[in-house]
Amino acid sequence: MSEQAIFTILENRALTADMYCLVLTGPTAAITAPGQFVNILIDGLYLRRPISICDWSVNTITLLYRVVGEGTKKLAAMPVHAKLDVLVGLGNGYTLPDEVKSPLLVGGGAGVPPMYALAKAFLAKGITPTVVLGFRNEDDIFYKDEFEALGVKLLLALGSTFVTDRIREDKPDYDYFYACGPEPMLKALSEQTVTSGQLSFEERMGCGFGACMGCTCKTKYGNKRICTDGPVLVKEEIIW
Repeated sequence: MSEQAIFTILENRALTADMYCLVLTGPTAAITAPGQFVNILIDGLYLRRPISICDWSVNTITLLYRVVGEGTKKLAAMPVHAKLDVLVGLGNGYTLPDEVKSPLLVGGGAGVPPMYALAKAFLAKGITPTVVLGFRNEDDIFYKDEFEALGVKLLLALGSTFVTDRIREDKPDYDYFYACGPEPMLKALSEQTVTSGQLSFEERMGCGFGACMGCTCKTKYGNKRICTDGPVLVKEEIIW
């Protein structure tokens, strides 16, 4: 169940030229699974900004976001100790079936952050995942050290080497996959992978809680709203 609360900024720093790390303190009980997201109200703007959760604890949330427009530009300029109105624990997140023993985690660009919390969740179960991260170039790389510190098997794909190319070349052993990133990447992964998997979709959202129907995806079971029925959907149900 999502919750609306006021959070305080503990940290808001640049990781790359356009990627920032935002750490907030406040109530986090509404967060129940990796892959969920928050929706932040920014002064002067009508629509909230959805941002996937990178990590969380009992009283902090770590968010990694890319500055792409007016809203995120304003967010990047906000100082430590500033307050934010946040909807917490939105979306359904990833599930970790007991039968999954060799997970493959794939993140592209702004889809990298949720892979961090997901990797931690598998490690907590005693399972070491293989993680493939895609970036535009070397200057665009972020959170590489943090993933390596977890002890996961890490593969990077840069520029013209797509994550699907890296998987094809390295042939990691996996029995299930998880992904988050741009839709062309998700489609390519669905076509290339031989196992089932869960895909998290990046969509522009109006409300964030299913009222406006502005972020729908076609599935075998009808249109699903990314903000409430997703952002995570199972590979087999998606109609591309």
